[in-house]
Amino acid sequence: MNRKGHAFPRDFKAKMLKAARSEGIYIYDDTGKRYIDGCSGALISGVGHCIPEVVEAIHKQMQMLNFAHPSCWRNPATEEAAEAIAEITPGDLNYVWFVSGGSEAIESAVKMARQYFIERDGSGSSKHLIVARWHSYHGATLGTMAIGGNMARRRIFAPMFKEHPKIPPHYCYRCPYGLEYPSCDLRCANELENTIRRIGADNVAAFLAEPVVGSTVGALVPPDEYWPLVRETCSRYDVLLIADEIMTGIGRTGKAFCVDHWNVVPDIIASAKGMAAGYIPTGGIFVRETIAEAIKNGSGHFLHGYTYNANPVSAAAVSAVLRYIKKNNLIENALVQGELLGEEMARLKTIPIVGDVRGKGLMRGIEFVADKKTRKPFSRSMGASAAVTAESMKRGLVVYPSGGMVNGVEGDNLLVAPPLIVNGDQIREIVSILEESITAASDALLKRLQQTLK
Repeated sequence: MNRKGHAFPRDFKAKMLKAARSEGIYIYDDTGKRYIDGCSGALISGVGHCIPEVVEAIHKQMQMLNFAHPSCWRNPATEEAAEAIAEITPGDLNYVWFVSGGSEAIESAVKMARQYFIERDGSGSSKHLIVARWHSYHGATLGTMAIGGNMARRRIFAPMFKEHPKIPPHYCYRCPYGLEYPSCDLRCANELENTIRRIGADNVAAFLAEPVVGSTVGALVPPDEYWPLVRETCSRYDVLLIADEIMTGIGRTGKAFCVDHWNVVPDIIASAKGMAAGYIPTGGIFVRETIAEAIKNGSGHFLHGYTYNANPVSAAAVSAVLRYIKKNNLIENALVQGELLGEEMARLKTIPIVGDVRGKGLMRGIEFVADKKTRKPFSRSMGASAAVTAESMKRGLVVYPSGGMVNGVEGDNLLVAPPLIVNGDQIREIVSILEESITAASDALLKRLQQTLK
């Protein structure tokens, strides 16, 4: 008998632990060892694991109506979930299109942007390009990879898709222009206008970006002027602004949506992870009334869809998660505990390999370097973020490693993003374990680095 099993893993060469059960902010392996879910899976499990109210709501919905295809049916669960989302979206983003995850949400957002201009201006509209940023990740489909700028994930597939234009991100720690904030006059944001003018506004449908860059750069926070400036640029050139809040949405940064920190209203928000908090695959886009009305009063039909659009079980999970968040003031808790997390993590800067600590709310990142003074990254062969992750796992803490943000190849970072239910004592425990783990990895990595230089 084949003891290796038949499930196709993400990495055949990785030695993975077996998760047996979970509760609150903890996951337990099959030996009973407890791990703090310090990254909420992949910033998904916002309300924590196995919350009875959410599980019961899903179970109840499955007993009553488990599926009704959206081409034929409306259902009360989806309408209730849409109403709950519209209560917390900024401005007039009052229409909700439900999907099954983040990649589908981004695909839906960019296709809706294209169709909006066709509905508004006619079939001759040339507005079709999506401007995005290098070192960004917006999904795993060919369409979303063509828009995203994370080289490690897209390199081998690039011949298969149509490229879209990109501008540099707001990467102040490694400014692509060699400037410093605020004397830089936000050249990274102004580059959007330059790109739109160079391509021609008549060809640009939207600008797509994460308000705080997630896994690809490690919780990269923009200057406060950045999002108001790109909003103004998009409005001036008749370009839609799409906020990728797959990771940041639903309270992660201490606001309902991250753009709320700057009082910016995008034209479309794409969200997913926090919507159903890992209980059911769910995502969605939240659309301004002007966009929805253009389609409603035009063809009347969004030329796009998935089998699991607006399915009632996912919708029940969304409603239950949002009720739990509201009942327990979890967005406010994310703001308070996020400040504590930031303060506690600041001391990690004294560790030799920690170059930068950044983030907002319960979304914090660390960038590792081989040399603090020059900010030189470790070579990819050193596996710096993987080394820290391994040390953390030994000590019962799960974090989210990534890399490749320096030049598309090198660079190591990790995300720390516990569930929104986390308390102060748990925050301190997370940072204490993290400090031990990074220190241990730092000693080993720098020793190896010295040996390579001999």
